[in-house]
Amino acid sequence: MLKTILAISGKPGLFKLVSQGKNMLIVEALATGKRTPAYAHDKVISLGDIAIYTVEEDVPLGNVLEAIKAKTGGQPVDIKAFEDDAAMRAYFKEVLPDFDEERVYTNDIKKVLSWYNLLIAAGITDFAEKEEEEDAPKAEEAE
Repeated sequence: MLKTILAISGKPGLFKLVSQGKNMLIVEALATGKRTPAYAHDKVISLGDIAIYTVEEDVPLGNVLEAIKAKTGGQPVDIKAFEDDAAMRAYFKEVLPDFDEERVYTNDIKKVLSWYNLLIAAGITDFAEKEEEEDAPKAEEAE
């Protein structure tokens, strides 16, 4: 699901991929439902391609969003309730205990939490990739 959700540099919010045209994508804002083009020169990245640095290895964003959902019970995170950066980092440490504190900035944490809130508000609550695709080749090998 996160593969079709896009972040576009310079544009606030998240966008859902609707269609592809020549040298552009047609995207729909999750918050407003307004459709706009995203051109080849725009920096567009799929949320499915983003990972968070940890001490061991990078953790896909979908897994981090699932951990936030488990911690909040599927409710939005009140970002304004954090008194300072240290409080926000402490909260994120509860969600992802081994995140790399030197390479993950407070702005990155704030962006992940705001993306989580936008996705929840849009009714998107399934963040982890399905493992069914991985099971299909195993069935063929058994034959």
